[in-house]
Amino acid sequence: MTTALLHADSPLLDAAAPVSSTPYADALARYAARDTVRLNVPGHAADPDAAPRLAAYFGEDLLRMDVPPLLAGLDKGEGNPLAESLRLAADAFGARRTWFLTNGASQANRIAALALAGLGDAAQPVVAQRSAHSSFSDGIILGGLSPRFVQPSIDGWFGINHGVSPAALRDALAALGDEKPKGVYLISPSYFGAVADVAGLAEVAHEAGAPLVVDAAWGSHFGFHEDLPESPLRLGADLMVSSIHKLGGSLTQSAMLHLGHGTFADVLEPLIDRAFKLAQSTSESSLLLASLDIARDSLQNGRDRIAMSIAAADELRDRIRRGGRFRIVSDTFDRFEDIAAVDPLRVSIDVASGGVHGPTARELLMERDGVYFEIATETCIVAVIAPGVVPDIGRVIDALHALPVDADAAADVDAVGALGALPAPGPLAMLPRDAFLRAAEAVPIEDAIGRVSADALAAYPPGIPNVLPGEVITEEVVRFLRHVAATPGGYVRGAVDPTLATLSVVR
Repeated sequence: MTTALLHADSPLLDAAAPVSSTPYADALARYAARDTVRLNVPGHAADPDAAPRLAAYFGEDLLRMDVPPLLAGLDKGEGNPLAESLRLAADAFGARRTWFLTNGASQANRIAALALAGLGDAAQPVVAQRSAHSSFSDGIILGGLSPRFVQPSIDGWFGINHGVSPAALRDALAALGDEKPKGVYLISPSYFGAVADVAGLAEVAHEAGAPLVVDAAWGSHFGFHEDLPESPLRLGADLMVSSIHKLGGSLTQSAMLHLGHGTFADVLEPLIDRAFKLAQSTSESSLLLASLDIARDSLQNGRDRIAMSIAAADELRDRIRRGGRFRIVSDTFDRFEDIAAVDPLRVSIDVASGGVHGPTARELLMERDGVYFEIATETCIVAVIAPGVVPDIGRVIDALHALPVDADAAADVDAVGALGALPAPGPLAMLPRDAFLRAAEAVPIEDAIGRVSADALAAYPPGIPNVLPGEVITEEVVRFLRHVAATPGGYVRGAVDPTLATLSVVR
């Protein structure tokens, strides 16, 4: 037997083996097949007798492939398989450099924020889409960033937000006056598949001397088929977040971060590398890394499989339209100037038009029919059809049309629909980081008006942060939060008191 504690000169790769399209995943499989005595972590030691329940639950092969970092022939040494897999991923996505992440796109957003913190002076602001994922708000706190915001367009009826137009970004940058932004952070595509004009947004950001970070968590498949939108990285984004597990096919919690080839690459790369080392686990999962390697190869060489999924999504939309009871949400996207394209693998269904409450429809479809949709608002549900997936369209259509009409659904929808314009956020009285770290106290909501919030508060729908730590709580915002919380299905994420009787403010 050989030991799993290998020397640097102990090659795992057969020099005569053909060039692999998934170098890390293949090397990991060969490592798992070796006859070894494991006296290192993880504690199950790949021994079914030592971990019988794990072995029975997950299978023995998974235990064998669950290995620690820094093994020669896997991720250690010049030209190792992991490094080659990273190079292949960068080539596939059109990146100068790619990082594999084992804590999801949330980790990528925090890394991006920390990298932006290293640019320019500490006081320079970062302009961010107000509907940014909470992980970017976390990054603002971690990096001590000074945020300024640009509002996305809002569809008040469906309770959803879309993206930012180049004109809206230009206005937000002009509002900075003499302040020069460190960077711009935007989202494309949206949760509902709305795609922004990334090329136009990149031009506006670069005119202002700022790199463009695009959270493309929901667009990891973009650019891998001619009927899909192009990847933001190839449209001028300087940094792109890819949640590969969402629509790329890797295991949950795996993601990538891609650096573009633009003029900001030289200064961003070392900053991202430092932030990556700060944020990535020193025990990153070999299973997640291998799944990223395989998912990239599947996307890159899966044109026919992607075409099958696009055809299935088209069929689902067409059959819903022909059925006459429900409508397709993306059929209304031409009302919004910020939407440049639509992800064909997202099918958003207006169930309210058929007399069904969105969350009720989603729950019934899951519990009664075993049909799982990704998300629901008060008015609609969203199907995600990942590349390579061809669902049973007939079963989905039958389940949808079997949904009972809810006599109260229309009244519920009317209460939530037509939210209209969001209230303007209060002024930023202190940096979010400072407010987050200060002592806080809960006070009656009426007394919170004029105080500095200690929490991030977001009314759902539409889920955009109405208050961030460090912002002053205004009377207008309080009215809006109360209105949404009082509607069927409405709630305020982040509130210390779900009834909104009190809010948390800086002491």
